[in-house]
Parts: sequence; structure tokens; C-alpha cells
Amino acid sequence: MSYEWFISLRYLKAKRKQNFISLITFISIGGVAIGVSALIVVLAVMTGAQNDIRDKIVGSSPHIIITGAERLTIREANDIIADVKNLRGIKSATPFIYSQVILSSKERVSGVQIRGVMMGSGIDNNEFSKYMVAGTLDGLMHDQVIKSVETDEFGIVKTVLRAPIIIGRELAIQLGVNLGDNLTVISPVGKMTPLGSVPISKEFYIGGLFHAGMWEYDTGFALISISMAQNLFNIHGTVSGVEVKVDDVYETSGIAQTLRQKLNIEYIIRDWQQQNRNLFFALALEKTVIGLILILIIFVAAFNIISTLIMVTLEKTKDIVILKSMGASQRSIMKIFFYEGFTIGLIGTLLGVVGGMVLCELLDRYQFIKLPSDVYNLETLPVSMNLADIATVSLVAMVITVLAALYPAWNAGRVDPSESLRYE
Repeated sequence: MSYEWFISLRYLKAKRKQNFISLITFISIGGVAIGVSALIVVLAVMTGAQNDIRDKIVGSSPHIIITGAERLTIREANDIIADVKNLRGIKSATPFIYSQVILSSKERVSGVQIRGVMMGSGIDNNEFSKYMVAGTLDGLMHDQVIKSVETDEFGIVKTVLRAPIIIGRELAIQLGVNLGDNLTVISPVGKMTPLGSVPISKEFYIGGLFHAGMWEYDTGFALISISMAQNLFNIHGTVSGVEVKVDDVYETSGIAQTLRQKLNIEYIIRDWQQQNRNLFFALALEKTVIGLILILIIFVAAFNIISTLIMVTLEKTKDIVILKSMGASQRSIMKIFFYEGFTIGLIGTLLGVVGGMVLCELLDRYQFIKLPSDVYNLETLPVSMNLADIATVSLVAMVITVLAALYPAWNAGRVDPSESLRYE
């Protein structure tokens, strides 16, 4: 150990008459530690939120959607599927139908977005299955229809065919229904009769309930088979588009670009990131802004380091004079006080990293902070520690504290022994 390091470490251990300087030193270390911990926790939570929302979106919606200016015919959809399936990285490609409808129970009504899917398309064996909390997707897979004989309010006996529908658990609570209950789906598309256009309605039974953890999906989304969707919207022989699932969700941008080059220009191709870019842009912006705000805590701690070193310099003027009289150079004096500031920053950063990681682990394990899912699309604070974020925070903290130590160290090196001894 060089004598500069030895002296700087001795100065950190304040004597009894230097309690105030010691207190400021501890405040400086604490300020750096709190700033680093806060940054690590916030970045981990924001990263966790991004990952959690991304996983929910990827698990419950297509990775890539191919649509046209108008509805696609079945032949067009089959041609697209044949071209898509030959590409590398494609897991599945199937037609779908997407529209808005009104769901009506005995008690309430609600407007939702409904998707007609072709089972075997990947939705029965992909990530969506893990969101099922009651029932299964088997009814959609086999296009099961339940036949029942019922008497209406006028006493007329009629045969009713009901197909399965999958809705969110929160939507079921709003409608006052449960697994196996009946629902009427009213389509905005009308059927022409001699009396004019009449809305098409179909009877369904609830074949399953899901809980994706995103309020928009859990209260405004439903699944039916594609054949029932065609009957409901009176669009036999056409579909809304083709949905594509890929092996690696992070490669969707490249695959989508390949599809644009391979398919005709009239098709509109969007991946899941483009469909939700406003949401992810908002999350990224929040993460950046909050990070910049919390860096101010480290700047406050840096000013504490400056004041601490300046006070130490004033208090150690005699020591500086003695060291210079013994042959210490200006560079050596600067090193002593720079090392002291560097040590304060290093200790604060290490304590902050440890504290932040411990707090993240506690948040992740015990999840003691609950959130309203209808506001945040999250039920608890998700935590995802990223080594790159931790390294960046540590580096920024060290750079700020090192810069804070430069001026006091330079000022200490400029102490003139003759001027300092003149008034002794």
C-alpha cells in the first residue's frame, strides 16, 4: 500500500474532535448508497414490468398479423399460410377473424373484442393455455356444440344450439356468469330481411375462463371457433387475416421484414411490437425519466463528498504543510484526498448495490406490494434484475463521486506551506 492510500484511509477514521466531519462522511456514504439502491430497485421494477407485460401480450396475441385492405378469402389465406410455413423460425400460421360484439347475460351486457380462431393453430398448445383458470380450450378445438330444448318467454318450445366461448374471469364477474352459463353474442353485422337489416345473434355457453393479468384482455376479449365467427358475422369464405406464431419472439421484426419482401405489397404485416409500440415506448420513457430523477440523489451525495473533503482539507492544513516540508509533492497530496473521496464513493456504491439487490430479492420473493390490475395491468410489483443495469448504475455512481473528489483534491494540492504557516 502506498503512503497516499495509507494516509487517506487514516483520515476516514476521524478522531474524537472530528465527529462532525465523520458524520458528514457517513452521510455522504449513505447518500450514495441510497441513490444506488433506489436506482437498482426502480430499474429492476421497470424492467420487470416491461417483461411481464411483454410476456402477457406475446402469450395471448399473435406474434405477427397479416391482413389486407379488405377481408381475405380462404384461398388467399391458404396461399399466405403455404408461403409463411416454408420460412425459417415460423411455429404456426392460421387464419383468424377479429371483430367487436356485444355479450349479453341474464343480468348485464358488455362490449368486447372477439377473435375466431382455428384450433390446431397453436393457440391450444401455446402460452395462452397457462392463463386458463377454469375449463379448457378443448371445446374450441373440436368445435363442440351443445343441443338443448328450451321454452322461451312466450311458451314456444325450440331447439337451441350453443357453441363454446372463452372469456376472461373479470369479464365473467362483470356479467354475473360462471363456467357453463349461457351467453348471447350480438354481432354488429346485420342480416338483410324484408323488414330491413337485423343484427345477428348466436347462443353460446362459457367453455372456459382465463386470467391474463391485463385488464384490457380480462374484461374485453373473448375467443370462439373460426367457423362460429363466420356464421356470427355472416362472412362465409372469408377471414380477417392470418396470425403467425414464431419460435423466438425477439426475432419478429426480422421475420416480419422477410414476409414483406416475400408477400405481395397489398398485405399489411405488423408484429407484436408494432401493435403495442405506444405502450412499450411509454414504459421505456418512464424508465429513463425516473432513472434520471433518481440520479439526482447521487448528485446530492456527490456534493456532500465535496463538502466533506473541503472540510477535511481545511482541518488537515497543518498535516499538508508537514507532508510538503518532508518532500511530498503536490501530486501526492492530491492523491491522498482523491483516494479519500474515491473510497467514500466505492463504499457507498457497494452498499447500495448490496442493498438494492437484497430489496429486489425481497420484493420478488414475498410480493408484499399489491397493485390494482385495472390501473397498472399488474397485480404486484414485478422484479427483474439486469446485470447490465446494475453495472451501469454502479459505473455512473463511481464516475459522479470521482468527479466530485477532483476539485477538493486539487485544492488541497495547491496549499502553500509558507502562506499556511504565516499565521501560526
